[in-house]
This record gives sequence, C-alpha cells and structure tokens, in this order.
Amino acid sequence: MNQTKQPIWTKDFLSISLVHFIVFVIFYTLLTTLPLYVINELGGSESKGGLVVTAMFITAIIIRPFSGKILDWGGKKNILLITVVVFTISTFGYIWVDAFAPLILLRIFHGLSFGILTTATSAIAADVVPDARRGEGLGYFTMSMNLAVVAGPFLGLTLTQFVSYQFLFVLLSIIMIAGTLSAFLVRPKEIPKAPSKESGKTSLRDLIEQKALPIAAASSLVAFAYSGVISFISVYADQLGLASVSSYFFLVFAVTMLLSRPYLGRLFDARGPRIVIIPCLFIFAAGLGLLSFAEGTVSFLISAALIGVGYGTLLPSLLSLSVQAASPERNSYATATFFMMFDLGVAAGSFLLGIVVTYTGFSMLFAGSAVFVVLLCGLFQMMLDKKQASAAEHWRQQEVESSSR
Repeated sequence: MNQTKQPIWTKDFLSISLVHFIVFVIFYTLLTTLPLYVINELGGSESKGGLVVTAMFITAIIIRPFSGKILDWGGKKNILLITVVVFTISTFGYIWVDAFAPLILLRIFHGLSFGILTTATSAIAADVVPDARRGEGLGYFTMSMNLAVVAGPFLGLTLTQFVSYQFLFVLLSIIMIAGTLSAFLVRPKEIPKAPSKESGKTSLRDLIEQKALPIAAASSLVAFAYSGVISFISVYADQLGLASVSSYFFLVFAVTMLLSRPYLGRLFDARGPRIVIIPCLFIFAAGLGLLSFAEGTVSFLISAALIGVGYGTLLPSLLSLSVQAASPERNSYATATFFMMFDLGVAAGSFLLGIVVTYTGFSMLFAGSAVFVVLLCGLFQMMLDKKQASAAEHWRQQEVESSSR
C-alpha cells in the first residue's frame, strides 16, 4: 500500500491547525494594537509601546527550551489543554488591565503560555501527519500561522477604527474560546518516552534536541532576514508613498503562499528537501532585492509575491527537517528547539536591523538582506550534502547488517 495515500486532512489535523491559527491571530492582533493602546489610551511613550511587544517575545523565548521537557512530562494532550486554557484566561485579562505595569506582567504571563502552547500544537501536528507526507502536511499546518500574519493585524487595525480597545479584547477572548473548544477535539497519538539514563537529572542537552540544532540555528538566520520585512514594511511603504497599498503586502504574500504550498509540499516529500529549499532561498532573496528598489505599487506587490513563495515555503520545510532529524520520541524537543531559534532570529533581527536601518536606510537594508539570503544558500547546500551523506551511510550499514544475517 502506498503510504502517500494516507490522509492529511483528518479531524485531529484540522482541529490542531485551527487552534494554532486562532492562537496566532490573537498574538498578531495584540502585537499590532497594544503599542497603540499604550500610547493612545494609557498615555505611554513609543518605547513603552515597544516594550509590551518585547516582553511577550522574551518570555516565550525563555520558556521554549523547557517546552519539550514539559510536554514529555505531562503528555502532549494534557499540556495542550492546560496551556490553551491559561492562554485564554490571559486573553480575557486585557479587558480589565488599565495601567502599564500590570499590562507588562500580563504580557509576561501570556508569553509563557504562548511559548509552551505553540510548541505543543506544532509537535502534535507533526505526530498526526503521515510520515510519508510530513513536508506537505506541515506545510499546510504552518500556513495557518502565516495566514494569521494577515488576519491578525487586519482584524485589529480595522476594528480599532470603529470600536473601543475593550470591545476588541472582548472579541479576541470570545474567539479564543473557540480555540479552546477545538483543542478538546484533538486526539494525538502518544509516542513512548525514550528511556532516561539518569532519572531525576536534566541537562541542557536534554532540553535542546542536539540533532535538530544545526538546522534550527540555520533557520534562525532565515528568520533574521525576514524580521526586516515584518518589522519595517509599513514604515518603508509610507516612505515610498505607498501607505494606501501597504495593507495588501501580506495579502499578496498569503495568496501566493496558498497557491504554491500544495505543489511545493508534495515536491519536498517526493524529491527531497534540496529541490525545494535552495530554489526558495533564491526566490526569497529575489523578493528582498526587488523590494529594495521598489518605486511603485506593481514592484512592491510583486516583491510580496516572491517573498510569499520563497519564505512562505522555507518555514515549513525547515521545521520538517528539524523534526526528521530527531527520533520520534524527541519530536517535542525538536519542535521546541526549532521555534526557540526561530523566535531568537526574529527578535534579534528586529533589534539589530532597527539599528542598522538608521545608518543605511530601508533600500540598502533590504538589498543587504537579499545578499545575506543568497550567502545562506551555500550554508544550506553544505548541510543538505551532509544530511544526504549521513542517510547514504545509514542505508549502507543496514544493507551490510541484513546481508550478514
């Protein structure tokens, strides 16, 4: 029986994807509206507005290395339900917070549940997707996060023009209840835990999946390059006199990602990672390059399309490689390691590129990012060569063992 015929769109997969999508809609809606809330409603400064964003990122990054251990200890389904309830309670908290200090504390608390919850959803998705269709399946799954990049800011920025921030927070809380109910529908398969050599002791090597770390670290460099887009695209569009079309950038990004994902996901599974990852790095670089000298609406939106195909395909492909690098019982640790490095790449990029752009301007920043991504092609080429050589050696050893029996 051909394994590729195993279904992806099962009840468990749809349910966990919906949870993931709703969580990230909440995340990106708050990401874009809370700085405005701090400035306009709480009388805070721009720096305080930025701090409410950074606080959640920092706590999510700190908890990531421990997420795999937490999932291993409590079970993926149990931790999923606990963290989705805590995340929902945190979302309700914004309704009553009316001062900056408690808002920061709420963001810290929210970040802890966010870091564990998104690790749980990703690890469960990797479990419920058939092994032979993992690239395609995880491609569809991560698409929910990329769609939230469009839906969240659009929802938040549109509604705040017509309703109060409190109304927005109430609406987000109601939406999150739907996510909580979806989590209860998930029935993940529980993979037996690996036997522990030293019970009671936990080292850094236990928390971080060493086999997934190289690809996760390389992926953080891709996230670093992308952080310039997500952080500065609206400001850059305003500088170009394209503020009226800036909201369409991520819409075009999402559409091209949706159209290309099914084909490229199947290609990843059928032909291997090299034929997808290397071309998509070049497409991503081309999008950044075009963005660097965009002067009108057409070139601006074409760059969005290229970035949507390139970067939009890279994220699930690299996540799939990270999961494949680890043994099944270390799935949670591999997922946590990947997203820890990804978050670090975005956070570091947003901070460092923010400094760089004050000296170079946006055009040079995106041009430099394009060159940086092209250079990454060499790094990924070497990593994929090593992976291929390791796989070939593994098969040779198996053939020798089978022939000697």
